[in-house]
This record gives sequence, C-alpha cells and structure tokens, in this order.
Amino acid sequence: MRSFFIQDATLDLETLKLPEEESKHACKVLRMQEGHQLSIVNGKGDELIAEIIDANNKACEVKKVSFKHTPPDNFQIHIAIAPTKMNDRFEWFLEKATELGIHRITPLLCSNSERKKVKLERYQKVIVSAMKQSKRLYLPHLDNLTSLDNFIKSNPIGVLAHCYEGEKNVLSDSLKKKNCPILIGPEGDFTNLEVEKLIQSGYQPITLGETRLRTETAGIYACAISKFLFE
Repeated sequence: MRSFFIQDATLDLETLKLPEEESKHACKVLRMQEGHQLSIVNGKGDELIAEIIDANNKACEVKKVSFKHTPPDNFQIHIAIAPTKMNDRFEWFLEKATELGIHRITPLLCSNSERKKVKLERYQKVIVSAMKQSKRLYLPHLDNLTSLDNFIKSNPIGVLAHCYEGEKNVLSDSLKKKNCPILIGPEGDFTNLEVEKLIQSGYQPITLGETRLRTETAGIYACAISKFLFE
C-alpha cells in the first residue's frame, strides 16, 4: 500500500484532503482512482488507512477506513555528522539512516569540514521520501547545521569516532545511555584540538572496526549497531 505524508496533521478524521503535491503524486503520477486505498502518515506516529472518494489532482479527497497511533521508541538514535563534500553521499546517508530507524540527525560544522553550507530543504525531502518508502511512522528530526562548539554546549556527553591512535572502546560497549549522541567527523577527521575538547567535555572515544570508513559509511554503521542494541 502506498504511503503519503501530511506533516503534523490531525489524521483521525472521517474525511480529509491530501496536499496538492501528494494529490498530484497519487492521482496523476500513480494514476490512483476512486476506491483505491492508501496510507497517510503525519510523522508523529499516526497512520490513517483511507479510501479515495475524489481523485482530484490538486486536492485528492479520502475517507477513513481505519486509524492507529503507534507509541514512539523508548530510545533515541542521535547521530551528529559532518556533511560530506559530495552532496549525494550525504543524501545517501540520510536516506539509509532513515530507513534504519534514526531519530535525530545533526549536521556538524567542524574545522576540517569540506561542506560549510547545507540544503536543509532538500535534505528534508530525502528524509520524508525514505520515511514513506520504509513505512516508518515517525519522521526523524533534522537539525540546522551546528558548529561543534555549540553542539558540545547542548550535548556535553556522548561518544566520538575518530581516526587517531589511542585507547578506544567498541561502540556496543559505550552505548550504555540510550539517548547518547554519536559524533562522526568530516572526511579530514576532527582536529587534535577538537578531540581533546570533546574528551574533556565527557565524550568517550570509540572504534568502528579495524578498517577506515568513509564519513557516510561510519554514520550508517553506527546507526545499524545502535538499532540492533536497543530494539
């Protein structure tokens, strides 16, 4: 069954109309007609199974078949990660992390960041599309691009993946707190000063294995391990 998205909408209604963009996708692109059923989600745990009663390209109207609310997870996967120089690689991370069940993504601005400006509107569309495709009911929260210093102020404790030598724990041993943010540095890694600052704040260095991973791969690895541990 196809999924459609109306952000933050009240869905437990007898009838409602899809926004123009979703109406066009349903009726013009997918050629759905009266009598076809679809799923509508709002990114906050609600799902409405509905039947089309007016296949209008600009305001597709549906009637309720069933409604359910799913409670949120009792854990949070929060990854703060420096966007990659190649935008498609970061969008790939956003898509796959959403499919895996990430809850919050913070694009990080670090000293060695290759990308210092981000297209949040584009990133949000990638996340929404992945949420619908994977049948998730909660939309991951996407933060604005955040400097490392500001991130530390609001998140003084977490785990930190970097490539320097030194004592590190494996990720599975370090994720004792279910809401602990995981930091993934830029393609040039965190600087020594940034690593020292994070450790002094309360971040614990971790290893993601013996091989050196790309930034986006490290993010997916961390997300998958977290999902496995907490679910």
